[in-house]
Amino acid sequence: MKKILIVEDDPFIVDIYASQLKGQGYAVDIANNGEMALEKIKNNYPDVLLLDLILPKMDGWEVLKNLRHDPRTKELKVIVISNLNQKENADNISSFNVSKYLLKIQTTPEEISKAVKELIG
Repeated sequence: MKKILIVEDDPFIVDIYASQLKGQGYAVDIANNGEMALEKIKNNYPDVLLLDLILPKMDGWEVLKNLRHDPRTKELKVIVISNLNQKENADNISSFNVSKYLLKIQTTPEEISKAVKELIG
């Protein structure tokens, strides 16, 4: 079973995404801040990381910086789901090797599930 780690601090959004992904047959784990995300990745490497950028304790960009500087996690597939403007963050998206960037407000749970499936089947 493919594993997804959702890094999101809004419990309502977590419930929606987790329900959709579990319904598609994925194992889902959740971290509600950046520090917890790094710990969970270290202990239970996911197939895909769904990452919000605005998080408590450590933001999503800092999480990505940590992941990309560690040889064990530098190839981890990451889908950023945020309401931050994609164009303003294009340099970070490119330099941190983000697989997909989805605008939270314009993306349905079904589209998130589809994006995951496209990355890992």
